[in-house]
Amino acid sequence: MFKRKIYNDMIAWKESLTIKRKALVIRGARQIGKTTIALKFAEEFYKNYVYINFKDNENLKRIFDNDIIIDNIIRDLSASLPNSKFISNETVLIFDEVQECANARYSVKSFMLDGRFDVICTGSLLGIKGYNKKKSKGVPTGYEKMIYMKSMDFEEYLWAKGISDEAIEYVKKCFNCKEKISESINLAMNSYFKEYLCVGGMPEVVNVFLKTHDMNQVYETQRDILEQYKDDFGKHLDENENETTNYGELEKILEVFNSIPSQLSKENKKFQYSVIKKNARSSDYRNAIQWLEDAGIITLCYNLSNLELPLEGNKIEDVFKIYVTDTGLFVSMLERGTVADILMGNLKVYKGAIFENIIADAFNKLHKDLYYFNKSSGLEIDFVTRFNNELTLIEVKSNNGNAKSLKEILNNKNKYNISSNFKLAVTNIGTTNGINTIPLYMAFLIK
Repeated sequence: MFKRKIYNDMIAWKESLTIKRKALVIRGARQIGKTTIALKFAEEFYKNYVYINFKDNENLKRIFDNDIIIDNIIRDLSASLPNSKFISNETVLIFDEVQECANARYSVKSFMLDGRFDVICTGSLLGIKGYNKKKSKGVPTGYEKMIYMKSMDFEEYLWAKGISDEAIEYVKKCFNCKEKISESINLAMNSYFKEYLCVGGMPEVVNVFLKTHDMNQVYETQRDILEQYKDDFGKHLDENENETTNYGELEKILEVFNSIPSQLSKENKKFQYSVIKKNARSSDYRNAIQWLEDAGIITLCYNLSNLELPLEGNKIEDVFKIYVTDTGLFVSMLERGTVADILMGNLKVYKGAIFENIIADAFNKLHKDLYYFNKSSGLEIDFVTRFNNELTLIEVKSNNGNAKSLKEILNNKNKYNISSNFKLAVTNIGTTNGINTIPLYMAFLIK
C-alpha cells in the first residue's frame, strides 16, 4: 500500500476517542484508496476488525432496516459473516461504501452511545443532494468525524516512486529559505512532475505505471475509472422521484463533465453554459455542477470582485472555472496523443489548461478554496490564495513566460497594495523585479 498523508488524520481520530466517541467517516471520490487505507489502519491499530461492504452484499443492508438495536445488529451480522468476531473494546467495524446503506450510517449514533465498538465508514457519494434520502432514517449529527480523502498529491507520488526523504526535505528547505535548487535535483523533479501530470494520483493508476511504465496501460486504467464515475452519475436518481426529471438531470451531469476540456481550451477559461448547449441557462445546469463537486470529481475556482481578504467575501458566485480533481484523469479525457505531447514538450496552446489544472489540483489537495481574478480589461491572475496569512497572487506558466498581469498589479501600488506572489514555471527559485519564481512542482508547498 502507498504511504498516504491522511493516515495521520486517522491516528488523530483514534486518539480523540478518549474525549468523545465519534465514528470516522472517510469521504471522497471513487477509486482514491479509501477502502485500502481503512483496512490497513484496522490491521495496525485493532486486534480485530469486521469488514462490511454494502455495495456487494444486499443481505447485509436489510439488517439495518429494522429498529437500530445494537445487540440485534451484532447478532444478525455475526450470523451473516461466519468468520467475524465482535469483541468488545477490541473491534472496529468498517462500513465500506456506506452510501449504499443510509441506515447503516444512521446506526453510527447508536454504536457510539453503546461504546463497545469503533466504526470507520467510507463513502464516495456522501453529501450528494437527494442521494438515498427516501431510504434513510437520518444522519448521525454530532457522532461523526468527517475527513476528506483526495487522490495522491505530488509528494505522495514521490514517496510511491521511492524518492528519498532527504531529496524531498531538501526541496522543502529550498522553498522555505528561497534558495536555488541544485540543477540535478531540479531536472529530476521536473521530470517526475511531468510524469505525474500524465499519470495523476489515482492509486490504481500509479500502481500500473510503477509496475509497467506503459502509458497505454495507464490510459486504459484511467478510462476505466472515468467510466465508473459515469456509472455513478446515475446513482443520484432517487427511486421515488419522477424518473423523466431524473434522467434529464443525469444527462446534464454528463454534459457538464464532457464539456470540461472544451471549457478549458478557451483563452478565457471561465465556465460558459453556451459551450454545452446554445441558449443554455445557469439554472439548467447548476444542480449538475453541484453534484459533480459534491462527488469530489471537480473543483470550482471563483472569480473575485476585489483583491482583498477575506477571499470568500469577495467571490462572484456565478463566475467560475471548473477543474478536474485529478489531472491524470483530465489528461485522459483529451485525445490519446496528449501524453506523448506532454512528455516530449510538444504541447502548444492547450498546455496552459493542463498546467492550470495541475495547480488547481494541488491546491484542492491542500484543502484550499480556489479563486482567481479577472477584469474585463484583460487583467487576469490565475489563482489568488492566502499564504503566510497574506493575500498571495499566483501566475502559472507552462514554460518561463512573461507574467504581464502580475507585473501590472505589483506596479500599481495605489490601486493594489499587494506584494506576496509566486510565478510557477519550468524554472528554478529566484526573485526578479519583485516576482518570486518557483518550479511548478512546488505548488504542494504553498500551504
